[in-house]
Amino acid sequence: MKQLTEPELRTLMLLSLNGDEVAYRCLLDMLRHLLISYYARRLGGSAASHVEDLVQDTLLALHQRRITYDRERPFTAWFFTIARHKLVDHHRRSGGRVHIGLETVGDVVDGYREDAISANMDVHRLLASLPAWQGDMIRQVRLEGHSVAETAASTQRSEALVKIGVHRGIKALAARLRGERGEDG
Repeated sequence: MKQLTEPELRTLMLLSLNGDEVAYRCLLDMLRHLLISYYARRLGGSAASHVEDLVQDTLLALHQRRITYDRERPFTAWFFTIARHKLVDHHRRSGGRVHIGLETVGDVVDGYREDAISANMDVHRLLASLPAWQGDMIRQVRLEGHSVAETAASTQRSEALVKIGVHRGIKALAARLRGERGEDG
C-alpha cells in the first residue's frame, strides 16, 4: 500500500471536515496503516499485542478531536502528537519499565532548549492576560489536546461556551500580539 504524503493526508482531513465520508474512511484507513507501523516500532515484539488497542484508541481520539484541527497547520504533526500522547498513556497504564528510542530523546532535548522554554513562558504569560476561565479553556483544548467535551465537563461550562471562549480568546491574543486593542479594552 502506497503511503500518502502530508499534503495528501491533509487534503483528506480537510475533505472529511467538510463532510466527505469517503475521504474520511480513506483517511482512517491510511492512518491505521501508519499507526500500526508507528506503534510496532516503538513497542517492539514484547508488547505487540497492544498495537491494535493503541491504533483504535488513537483513531477514536482523532475522531473526537478532529474539530480542534487547525486547517492552516500541518496535519501529520497534529495527528502524531495525538499518537505520542496515546503511547505515553499506554506506558503509564502498563507501569513497566519503558525503552525510549533515540528519536524520543531528541524530542525531549528539544523541549528543554532555551528558545522552547522562553516560548512556553511567553504562551503562559499571554494566557494569563485573559480572564482565568478563558485561558484555562485555551490551555486545555489547544495546548493539552483535550476535547471540547472534556473541557466543558472539567470547567462545568457548555461545549458551545468552550468553543466560543477558545475562539474569542485566541482572537484577542492575536489582536494583542498585533498591538491592537481587544474587544473589551
